[in-house]
Amino acid sequence: MMKEDEVFYIGRLGKHHGVKGEINFFYEDDVFDQVQADYLILKMEGILVPFYLESYRFQNEGTAYVKFEDIDTVDQACELTGCEVFFPKSLAEETDGPRLGAELVNYQLTDAQSGKVIGTIKGIDDSTANLLFQVETAEGNSILIPASENLINNINTEGHIIEMNLPDGLLDL
Repeated sequence: MMKEDEVFYIGRLGKHHGVKGEINFFYEDDVFDQVQADYLILKMEGILVPFYLESYRFQNEGTAYVKFEDIDTVDQACELTGCEVFFPKSLAEETDGPRLGAELVNYQLTDAQSGKVIGTIKGIDDSTANLLFQVETAEGNSILIPASENLINNINTEGHIIEMNLPDGLLDL
């Protein structure tokens, strides 16, 4: 059985599309396409359940149509409406180079120069041209840090720590 700490949230299923079991998938991270995953994990009544992908096609940025194996009718697809969708961390690690997606949520962010803990990544803001980490400090403040690969010194996946070379004065804003 899959555990919560082995997966990360990537989106939510919407309503059915058509009459052959296709479902709208509102995704925040397209990791499922980057590693050619065979399955996605759906949370159903609090339990993580793998559903094998038959096919998927992108509608637009953030939305795809998915067709799961053995989901062939509108009624079957409707039973999945609203399910949260997760992806296995182990498969995400197969991507080339560091990923700057939802799997970094809950990582601790540290300053490479001082070694100081800046806070915990609570989300990824991709609403602008530049990806931003939404960080909660120990004091409970919320700050945005550019999630540029040029600023990242190291990503420790085992310790869930990201070490960054932050520009002078960034934390003073």
